[in-house]
Amino acid sequence: MTLTLKAYAKINLTLEVLSKRPDGYHEVSSILQTINLTDTITFKPSKTLDFSCDVSSLQTPDNLVLKAARLLQVTTGSNTGAIINLTKSIPISSGLGSGATDAAATLIGLNQLWQLNLSFDNLTGLASNLGSDVPFFLYGGIALAKERGEQVTPLTPTPQLWLVLLEPLIEPVPNKTAQLYSQLNPSHFTSGQFTQKLVAHLNHGGKVEDAFLFNAFEQVAFDFFPELNACRSSFLKVGARSVHLAGSGPALFTLVPDTARGESILKLLEKEGQKAYLVHTINAVPMSRGDRKC
Repeated sequence: MTLTLKAYAKINLTLEVLSKRPDGYHEVSSILQTINLTDTITFKPSKTLDFSCDVSSLQTPDNLVLKAARLLQVTTGSNTGAIINLTKSIPISSGLGSGATDAAATLIGLNQLWQLNLSFDNLTGLASNLGSDVPFFLYGGIALAKERGEQVTPLTPTPQLWLVLLEPLIEPVPNKTAQLYSQLNPSHFTSGQFTQKLVAHLNHGGKVEDAFLFNAFEQVAFDFFPELNACRSSFLKVGARSVHLAGSGPALFTLVPDTARGESILKLLEKEGQKAYLVHTINAVPMSRGDRKC
């Protein structure tokens, strides 16, 4: 049997940093939303655990896919193996959850392939050990994340949004997220008011609009990634109404009213040599997602 899963990228509609915790992590309040930009992971039964990826730099023992697989083995006492192949489409280390979503899909996929029958609560507990964003990807859709990001509460799905995503041509930075957090100081912290405002707006049937979006890292990312200023200028030049940072960056996005407007901006960006995508938000994907081939 071969199992194939899609691992979905995300954007943060809000990302507030509230404080630095005694354990060294930061307290956050964030609204995350999955989008239809995906990696693909296939799982095949095997006596050993083997991992391959079409991006050679990611084919290492530290890849979160392998960490997720080993965590499942240790937790359940399983000695079953698998051949795991990861095909990347989500930009790496760009604030889109590239590694975290692959880890979540691995937990889901191997739970099925190995017939472990772990509950959703069991999987979310394991996910929180792999990374702060990993639990969110078990839910997908739109959700509120608190504490260090691992406490997830699904929100009522909103109407589909279209956005243009720009992938700046910046080499991945080692420990990028940790470095960006280190740039923050108490003057960048907020109380969670932007997230609370958007949750209330959505609960009353409101639509996601530029005025409600907020990201604490926008206060430091444009200094940390000097090239971002030119990318933002290019985005605005081709008609973006407002440009937002995805997660801790450096990916940028703009909301568009429809596909026609999105395609227009996309073509103009590509004409300038920029790498961009026209994507839309998606609702939560069931845990049983995937295609089986025997």
